[in-house]
Amino acid sequence: MGQSSFINRIKELEEISSPLEPGAIYRSTLNRAAIEYAETYLESLAEDPAYKHPENDVSELYRFPVNEHPLPLKQVLKLLSKNVDSLGVNSPSQGNLAYIPGGALYHSTIGDYLAAVTNRYAGHFYGSPGAVHMENMLLGWMAELVGYPPQAAGNLTSGGSIAQLIAFVTAREAFGLLPQDFSRSVVYLTEQSHHSIEKGLHIVGLGKTLRRIIPTDKHYRMAVNELEEAIKSDKKAGLLPWLIVATAGTTNTGAVDPLPQIGSIAKRHDAWYHIDGAYGAFFILCDLGKSILQGMQDSDSLILDPHKGLFLPYGSGAVLVKEAQHLKDAFAFQASYTQDAAASPDVLSPSELSPELSKHSRGLRLWLPLMLLGTRPFAAALEEKILLAWYLHEQLGSIDGFAVGPLPDLSIVTFRCLPKSGDVNEFNKRLLHFIRDDGRIFLSSTNLDGNFVIRLAVLGLRTHLDTIEMAIDLLKYATERIQVE
Repeated sequence: MGQSSFINRIKELEEISSPLEPGAIYRSTLNRAAIEYAETYLESLAEDPAYKHPENDVSELYRFPVNEHPLPLKQVLKLLSKNVDSLGVNSPSQGNLAYIPGGALYHSTIGDYLAAVTNRYAGHFYGSPGAVHMENMLLGWMAELVGYPPQAAGNLTSGGSIAQLIAFVTAREAFGLLPQDFSRSVVYLTEQSHHSIEKGLHIVGLGKTLRRIIPTDKHYRMAVNELEEAIKSDKKAGLLPWLIVATAGTTNTGAVDPLPQIGSIAKRHDAWYHIDGAYGAFFILCDLGKSILQGMQDSDSLILDPHKGLFLPYGSGAVLVKEAQHLKDAFAFQASYTQDAAASPDVLSPSELSPELSKHSRGLRLWLPLMLLGTRPFAAALEEKILLAWYLHEQLGSIDGFAVGPLPDLSIVTFRCLPKSGDVNEFNKRLLHFIRDDGRIFLSSTNLDGNFVIRLAVLGLRTHLDTIEMAIDLLKYATERIQVE
């Protein structure tokens, strides 16, 4: 190819690829359409179902495969609305009372937009000093909130599962565990511990460590006497008590383990103390939560999810480690092509504290709402959720035919209906399906003590007293209907 042809081909390719860089007029068109779509969605949230079951297994999206030819903007948004945003769990809905919902705080969506447009590389201080300072400031605020010292460090992650991985690798390296040690190293947890713990241990190569499933009390909290006895027995047998995992708000029941007592046991036996506070840790912002969550400061590592307790969109987790050096020892690696970055000031960078190298500016979705709103509205909302759960527990417990679980430590209520006749578990499965098909609220189930149990999680940003009263009325109506049938 001659030079002239070579230049012509470059210009031709530039022209073909030019739609990738839209001008101001088209950007304005896109922005208006996106905002109109978002406003329509938000304004209809109160009337839209909390859950809608898809009518077909195959989505209409498959009829429009990716190819060379573009679709009109109007058609694209219609496909999105019909096939994505109107099916399944309506996460931001006030009636989403099933799992631990993500709040989709609007201020955070603006932060995400700005982060995507400016596209700062937040993996290292050299690439974006401001983005890294933002993340470190936010993590410092979280560390202070839970009572960690100034030398603590952490990382903003995509969620609790990745945060667990980081904590476990850090604990492994801090103890200097080698493969030959795994078969004698012991992990202590309860059956109420989140499944991401087992999954995380497996992923980071610690699947062969020993497990001790510590019993729980009638409130589903770890029995500390049983924990101490298990550790003593293992030490006597020549095993290594390595990791104790407590939970500050279990996903099943919302139970908070006895954190101060577990911390004392961990210190006494030189075990790494990890707290899974993905769901519950941010309740420490409110006065009620502070009294319930005492003892988090005694842990060596802790996870907490802003997309739960701070109502952010999904994709917002965090891990904290009391000693920053432990994180650096586990994750700080260098490459020859990063030598320029290595010469920058000695500031903690996310790429040195986690598995991620490529990292967008994740902190902006949290920093912006905290700057615009302050912490007071968040604290009020979290206390409201606890009180709503306690109110629901009290009301359901007073209705003939309902059996409630223990008073929630935080904001998850477990219950079941006791029908006048028939199999109790099957009746509650039918009740759950009736609620799902009705669509106004969305609940989930679990198994406790061998029983099928319905659980209701109060953590939605838009869930208020009127939603809880509607849920109570609907449950009463549903049980009457099913028993008549």
